[in-house]
Amino acid sequence: MPEYLLPDVGEGLIEAEIVTWKVKVGDVVAVNDIVVEIETAKSLVELPSPYAGEVTALLVAEGETVAVGTPIIRIGADVASAVPVVEPVETPPVADMVIDLSNPAASGGGEGESLVGRNKADRGPTRRARKVASGALATHIQTQASFETGLASPLVEAAEPEEAVPARSVTPLSPAHARVLAKPPVRKLAKDLGVDLAGCAASGPHGTVTRDDVHAAANGGRGASAASLETPAPRALVIPGERETREPIKGVRKMMAGAMVGSAFTAPHVTEWVTLDATATVELVDRLKKHRELRDVKVSPLLVLAKAVLLALRRTPEINSFWDDAAQEVVYKHYVNLGIAAATPRGLVVPNVKDADGLSLLELAEALGALTATAREGRTQPAEMAGGTFTITNVGVFGVDAGTPIINPGESAILCFGAIRKQPWVVTRDGVDEIAVRHVTTLALSFDHRHIDGEKGSRFLADVAGILEDPASALLF
Repeated sequence: MPEYLLPDVGEGLIEAEIVTWKVKVGDVVAVNDIVVEIETAKSLVELPSPYAGEVTALLVAEGETVAVGTPIIRIGADVASAVPVVEPVETPPVADMVIDLSNPAASGGGEGESLVGRNKADRGPTRRARKVASGALATHIQTQASFETGLASPLVEAAEPEEAVPARSVTPLSPAHARVLAKPPVRKLAKDLGVDLAGCAASGPHGTVTRDDVHAAANGGRGASAASLETPAPRALVIPGERETREPIKGVRKMMAGAMVGSAFTAPHVTEWVTLDATATVELVDRLKKHRELRDVKVSPLLVLAKAVLLALRRTPEINSFWDDAAQEVVYKHYVNLGIAAATPRGLVVPNVKDADGLSLLELAEALGALTATAREGRTQPAEMAGGTFTITNVGVFGVDAGTPIINPGESAILCFGAIRKQPWVVTRDGVDEIAVRHVTTLALSFDHRHIDGEKGSRFLADVAGILEDPASALLF
């Protein structure tokens, strides 16, 4: 039977964590059906099946991290040729093909596609063929199916007498090889609490281990509190009575930590600040929101800032360059892949808009909207984070005024956008200074001082600030 080996989904990743199985043993899948969601050092990735047939084994449990090339699922031959069926369904032919997942489109990195070829939604609703079995085999399958799905109704129907199939002998499993019955969330809870499922008293249907059983084992048989059962466990699980909680560093968070350390201690960072009156930008955003071409996209000060950055980079191309230490060269990029740093539950990611300098304001707004939505869902693909040339980090959404950001590896500068607040500000009208309430914000630019000197950094920052203070000045660039 074909075994699906964990692929390298891009950029030489060596391992991944099995996050969620989308199928269970006994399911029938077609080529390109999503079978599992994994977390790499870059992002969450949904993997499509390269085979068609019945799932006969899930070889890796949820929550486990395995190396690329490890068998993770076994898919048998097409069930139409393997078992009798009551209601024949049209299934794709068996295709022992291998999908090239180094292609970003295969792992969801393509535009508008999250898998290779057509997906389940494109095919429309399909009905799984019902298996006919009797005797011990039927009982065994029904028990397993009920355990996996949590459904009380039987999934195996008895055949009519004239269609009866001779019962096949079933070799009972030894206790050492018998699988403890527990649903995936219960298995994850047991792993987080360090509880051996085999040692839990099973109180659920068909001898399944429940959350109560796991909590009881973790508490030495005292049972779990009602609150712990009703409240979903956070990522860093808090165990009652424990003074500390340890969470493994892996996946996106591990990659981010290594990248930030490498950047901070490789490139000499210099950070410059400017505080400015952004009232004209706020007023422009209000007008753009009413524009007929921009009604269906999100218009915010970040959009205006992004456009200002793209214009300012034309005047100071050194900001969009990169110090190649190995070659001892400065690489000037004649394109801008604009990165937007995004905080996700799994860590910081920096997806970028490819060739952002060639986009109109509407196109840029659409690209930023799609980028941020995907990042919030934790589904940014590796290809979407590769090749960035300049990054914006928007700490203003958290009410923070500014900071000293660390340059994203492979780039030479990063701009921090602070909160826009109403503050008293000195304005000059007709040669007379007066205090007025204005929308004020702070920008902070960190840059690589090996090849970007203070004059270039200051000019770029001043250009961006000038456009935010007076958006009409963008016509001069």
